Amino acid sequence: MSKFVNLADRSNDHWIQMGSEERKFPVREKTVDFEVAVIGGGMAGICAAVAAARNGAKVLLVQDRAVLGGNASSEIRVIVHGVTKLKSGLPERETGILEEILLLNRFSNEQHSFTVWDHVLYDFVTREENLTLMLNTQAVRSETQGNKITSVLCWQMSTESLITINAKVFIDCSGDGLMAATSGAMYRTGREASSEFNEKYAPEEADGWQMGATILLSSRDMGKPMPYKAPPFTLKYDADKTHPDRRIIPFVEGFWWVEVGSKDDIIGTAETDMHRLMGFAYGVWDYVKNSGKYPEADNFALDWVGSLPGRRESRRFIGDYILSEPDQLGLKQFDDAVAFGGWPLDEHNPGGIENLSEPPSFWHEHFDEVYQIPFRSLYSKNIENLMFAGRNVSQTHVALSSSRVMGTCAVMGQAVGTAAALCVEKDASPREVAQTHIKQLQEQLLRDDAYIPQRYADDTANLAATADSITASSTASGDVKLLVDGMSRDERGEVHHWQSNGLDASVTFEWDKPITLSSIEIKCDSNVKKNIMMLKNTRETEAYTTKIPVELLKALNVELKVGGKWLELASIDDNQRRLIKVNFATQAIDGFRINATETYGCEHVKLFEVRCYQ
Repeated sequence: MSKFVNLADRSNDHWIQMGSEERKFPVREKTVDFEVAVIGGGMAGICAAVAAARNGAKVLLVQDRAVLGGNASSEIRVIVHGVTKLKSGLPERETGILEEILLLNRFSNEQHSFTVWDHVLYDFVTREENLTLMLNTQAVRSETQGNKITSVLCWQMSTESLITINAKVFIDCSGDGLMAATSGAMYRTGREASSEFNEKYAPEEADGWQMGATILLSSRDMGKPMPYKAPPFTLKYDADKTHPDRRIIPFVEGFWWVEVGSKDDIIGTAETDMHRLMGFAYGVWDYVKNSGKYPEADNFALDWVGSLPGRRESRRFIGDYILSEPDQLGLKQFDDAVAFGGWPLDEHNPGGIENLSEPPSFWHEHFDEVYQIPFRSLYSKNIENLMFAGRNVSQTHVALSSSRVMGTCAVMGQAVGTAAALCVEKDASPREVAQTHIKQLQEQLLRDDAYIPQRYADDTANLAATADSITASSTASGDVKLLVDGMSRDERGEVHHWQSNGLDASVTFEWDKPITLSSIEIKCDSNVKKNIMMLKNTRETEAYTTKIPVELLKALNVELKVGGKWLELASIDDNQRRLIKVNFATQAIDGFRINATETYGCEHVKLFEVRCYQ
């Protein structure tokens, strides 16, 4: 019997319910069974849960807050950065599930509201048929047999309930990783010595320093002078002693460098750190308003201040491979690559705002191009049915300084969610997937519009490349036959697209002998060289847009050639995704035609891939 069962024992309740003659006892304990349990509803956990559900597994997503999004939620409001700061100044944007979310937000939240964003995420998750969402629930302890997790005990604050989750596969996307830690999964914290992984940006000797947490704030122009008096808990900001990289302007979005780190137990001191962070955040705002150095802030007032710090680092679990700085800087090619990153090596200084003399971040290096992340870094070395995605994966402290951003965490999430469904299908452990089924995992990720750098798709079930004739109504750039070359974006200066010369435009696939099909899948253009995440301070630049990408295909129809005649199969006039799927009853056909009729503003249409399946 679990030692936590007493939390559900309500025999001491003196409950007198009006209208009832019997003494009642609230039932506050239950057990639920799923194939895959995802702990943590941030961007990594959302993508993991959705990927597993779409690939056929019965999935439970557990989030300890009332809203989804983690650091990106309205409670914390960190921007969903990914590969957004390459040396070129342009992104290499994540596609797949994360892009679907960001595009949905473009269509649903033009006003850039963080609280609406919370519910865009809620909408996205709850529409999945195989996915159950459990909010306000924290996984507090794992139960294990041998080297496998059998169940996880959770406390649901809103219902005062103890919930036991049974599952075949567990994925910890919670950041801090309490569920994984209590299972006995090996992990480390702090900074490795430079000699351990030959990391030039690591310290000479290992130490316990972890990058800290931040409380963000935002302000609003009130159109009139707004005096400010700091509350008593404010901690003075000593601007005279600070490094010049702690920039005050722009001040509207808050200050990411108001940060408190730790060289010991950053989880255990979280409450103390929160109070200090609140004081530091108000101290910087007091300096902005009352130092006399920023007259442009005279009309500004605080509009929102977070109460939940956004944490950057704590536990890093150990997998079969530990990703390191040389892997990233050397663009190491992994046979088991399943995700990618490219945010700079953005290591914050030890001590954060309490170490004013050093820059808030060292920004060691920016990348020319993206690096690969191996699957072996996304599952536990010693717990057989445990995976993870996000900042808690198997990597060094310096590697984390790049991979910790949420766009990169999200693509890891899609990878492990897809792998979890494969574990269920094959009755295999993650390690067995890595050793025996890695090609199937990679092919499914590529089919689902994830990007694995420098890896071409080779899906033998895809019949598009077997067409005897592939033609286009017009071509302005690329080649229509590139739609079946296995690469679904232009990469490393090489073209992998077909673009029409104006609209309407069509692409036709035909076979000399009939084939049977039941689905056609199209990857159109969403301009992965432009960021579409929600910003607090909206702007239109070469690298950012606050609008729906004008290149995105809006309207199309698909025709089937049956017995020599063209028949309309489907018509779409409000497409919102880069990956467009048209499913239908299995049918013998001689060919199909994709007719593109409208984009969201571009005068041409660009496609990157066409697939079809029996």
